[in-house]
Amino acid sequence: MPAPASAPRRGRPPAFDRDEVLAAATRLFWQHGYEATSVTDLTSAMGIRPGSLYAAFGDKESLFEEVVRRYGRSPVGAFVTVALEEEPTAHDAFARILREAAAVYADPSHPAGCLMISAATNVTPQDAGIQDRLRELRNGNLRTFEERLRRARQDGELPPEADPKALAGYFGTVLQGMSQQARDGATTADLTRIAELALRAWP
Repeated sequence: MPAPASAPRRGRPPAFDRDEVLAAATRLFWQHGYEATSVTDLTSAMGIRPGSLYAAFGDKESLFEEVVRRYGRSPVGAFVTVALEEEPTAHDAFARILREAAAVYADPSHPAGCLMISAATNVTPQDAGIQDRLRELRNGNLRTFEERLRRARQDGELPPEADPKALAGYFGTVLQGMSQQARDGATTADLTRIAELALRAWP
């Protein structure tokens, strides 16, 4: 008995795999930054025509925003959030964050450092919104750090005189520095030594 005919598909089938082209765009933005990555660079790396890029993503800025959202959900972008959620103490969470950053930032399977720290350098005034967006994401991480450290102080894990805001800023600064060190060639071993030294500042 012949198989029943399948219902016709509506609309045009996708001409490319969205995850694959986003992965290519992510690597390019991560390696070169937003400003230095042109639409021509993107379409070449993604293997699509400019018209397909604009039809699928809107424009370069919208594509970058999707890249950032995708990065934030990936293992290399979400390890900070995961550590804060999974570790029972603030100390364990920040120790895990710093140690995992040493491994993630220097991992040769992708560009060095953190995309959200390095992608918005040297942005021109007309693209300042990108810089502002990434700054707000980074500042959001600092606020999350501070909230976790305030709870740690309330729970007695930190002494009463500890300054959660300053401590959050300290760990944020260390992470940003580790990202840049990785881009300058630091290895996981190099960054791990920095992470362990930074942890000695825990009150």
